Amino acid sequence: MTLTVPRFTSRPARFVFLRAKWLKRAVDEIGRQAVFYRKAIVEIPLALVHYRRETLRLVAEVALGSGALAVIGGTIVIVGFLTMSAGAVVALQGYTTLGDIGVEALTGFIAAYVNVRVAAPVIAGVGLAATIGAGATAQIGAMRISEEIDALEVIGVRSVPYLASSRILAGMVAIVPVYGVALIASFLASRTATVVVYGQSGGVYDHYFYTFLVPTDLLWSFLQAILMGLVVMLIHTYFGYTASGGPAGVGEAVGRAVRSSLAAVVFVTLAVSLAVYGTSGKFNFAG
Repeated sequence: MTLTVPRFTSRPARFVFLRAKWLKRAVDEIGRQAVFYRKAIVEIPLALVHYRRETLRLVAEVALGSGALAVIGGTIVIVGFLTMSAGAVVALQGYTTLGDIGVEALTGFIAAYVNVRVAAPVIAGVGLAATIGAGATAQIGAMRISEEIDALEVIGVRSVPYLASSRILAGMVAIVPVYGVALIASFLASRTATVVVYGQSGGVYDHYFYTFLVPTDLLWSFLQAILMGLVVMLIHTYFGYTASGGPAGVGEAVGRAVRSSLAAVVFVTLAVSLAVYGTSGKFNFAG
């Protein structure tokens, strides 16, 4: 007679094992990303020296787009429309909210303060991730699954500076005029919504707008946009470079890259805001 002894599985022990396995994979992934980011940044001068023509081509492609996207002006027009919408929303919400307490004349202050510090940088970063970043991930991922990257390595072309570092440099260079257009679009939309739609005096709006538009805030805003361009291009080039699993794998890589870059844009905005404007808890409302 054979006795069958039941085997009991300890659920807490199984949970701890799976949690430790997941944590190990997460740490390994962070390490691989850190190594790739370091290599891509260090080899930017190599891309500028040896792959200058490719870098210049990518700068034009990033700013103006390619193919059907170039017909409408590429990234500049897309980001400009996005920030224009955001600027109009800032003006509309600011005017109605301030009007509840009888100080709607300060809408110009809201436009100068919110657009420069929060709205324009975040919307520009989102537009950058959705256009330039997603395109870079798809291009590099398609090259990876078709073994074109391996072919580049065989013929002596360094794939990381040629594919990743050049795109990172192009994104950081092109984001300056793109963000300039984005800021102008947000300012024009805020003024148009306040003066034309709500009928506020243009002189009143301009007085408070220019009084509270601090030049140093504009400089910090441009630096924040450049940092966003760096972070977004790093993330998207990594996911494209490490794509696998055929066309479906490339699509999955694009989705993961967009999600990661959107979270990174918000994190960069928070970090820059705390570093630049978070040193003092006071807010001096005086002009």
